[in-house]
Amino acid sequence: MTTTTDTKPAIELLGLTKRFGRTTAVDDLSLRVAPGSTFGLIGPNGAGKTTTIKMLMGVLTPTLGLARALGIDAEVEPLTLKQRVGYVPEAHHMDRWMRVREVVAFCRSLYVSWNEDTCREMLDRFELDESKKVKQLSKGMLVKLSLVLAVSHEPELLVLDEPMAGLDPLAREEFLDGVLRTICERGQTVLFSTHSLDDVQRLADTVGILHGGRLLVHRNIEELLATTKRLRATLTNGRVPDRLPDNLIWQRVEGREWLVTVGEFTEETAQRLRAEEGVGHVEVIDLGLEDLFKDFIRGQRAVS
Repeated sequence: MTTTTDTKPAIELLGLTKRFGRTTAVDDLSLRVAPGSTFGLIGPNGAGKTTTIKMLMGVLTPTLGLARALGIDAEVEPLTLKQRVGYVPEAHHMDRWMRVREVVAFCRSLYVSWNEDTCREMLDRFELDESKKVKQLSKGMLVKLSLVLAVSHEPELLVLDEPMAGLDPLAREEFLDGVLRTICERGQTVLFSTHSLDDVQRLADTVGILHGGRLLVHRNIEELLATTKRLRATLTNGRVPDRLPDNLIWQRVEGREWLVTVGEFTEETAQRLRAEEGVGHVEVIDLGLEDLFKDFIRGQRAVS
């Protein structure tokens, strides 16, 4: 995937907080996404992913903090933001009486950078019937139309909130490999939230894990997978050592088996564990993104 030497972040969140009454949906969230990168935002339901994206796009006003896309604060320059950013929301809002061709024509008139070839190609790829009214479209077809509108003006930043939800398997594959991969290779920045961890591991450079409105981790995916390991140890006396490993993410004891997931793993981590009294065989296990994600969330739930 293409990267750039530009040091100005494409996305910048500083102490971003959103409260709804007594409920804190996003809690002091700070992160930076480099231009030209693809960032996957993951988390369980209610983690704050959609709320974060809505604040970035100016749909919601932050309680505290700041959100900038391409250096633009949506509250200050909403029209500039819309010209330069493509956005597919979780819920698709279009006038139900309009036909597909009318929706496309309306959006075409709003953007100075509209690429008609891209629009035509995606309409054909997704087999969208331009004569149909929005109210006649299935959920999957609405998603496809939203994607066409978001991509056709060739945005510098593409923000996608659960973009594959409602797509049939073929359309999903076409979007991932035919559209999103092309965008990534052009050096455009992409932020997408999803429950599909396979998609994140397949396409993203970096990943952020949200839980309870807080950012648990924001790392390059390859580095995260290389430095996060699960250790399977045998407890010869059936008791967990008093001194736990550094950077503990999650642990579970079943009989004499002790499973421990740690971050910033080095071989010294395993050696120190083997030297603990009452610890027998220690096995180091590589994790995929899905198991890693589950362990981060399990660890948080265990202490909350």
